Amino acid sequence: MLKRFIIYGLLGWNMEVLWTGITSYSAGNFNLIGHTSVWMFFIYGSAVFIFEPVYRIIADCNMFVRGCAWMAMIFVIEFISGILLHSMGIEAWHYNCRFAVCGVIRLDYAPAWFAVGLIFEKVNQILQRYKIGVK
Repeated sequence: MLKRFIIYGLLGWNMEVLWTGITSYSAGNFNLIGHTSVWMFFIYGSAVFIFEPVYRIIADCNMFVRGCAWMAMIFVIEFISGILLHSMGIEAWHYNCRFAVCGVIRLDYAPAWFAVGLIFEKVNQILQRYKIGVK
C-alpha cells in the first residue's frame, strides 16, 4: 500500500505542476513555470485509501457515471483538505475567482477533476494488473 501511496502522490504532484505551468500561459506567463505544495503529495497519495475501495464499487458503471463520481469525490476531498489546512494556518492553495467556493475549490475545474479521476482509475488498473504494492 505504501508503494501505491507514493505512486499516487507523485502522479498528482506531476499533474499539478504540469497544470499550473500550462495554465500560467493564459495569465501571460510564457515561462510556463509550474508549482505545487508538499502537502499535495499526501492529499494525492490518499487516493490509495479512498479511490481504490470506491473503484471496486463503481467499476461496472459507465465512464460518464464514474467520471462524475470521481469529480464529486475530488471536490469533497479538496474542500475538506483545504479547510483543514487553512484551519492550521496553511494555505497550500487559494482560489480567487468567480467560480471559487471558500477559496479552496473551483467549480470550473469540474472537467479537469473528471479527467483526473479517470486517469487515477487507469493507474489503479495497471497497479492491480502488475500487483504493484500488493502482497
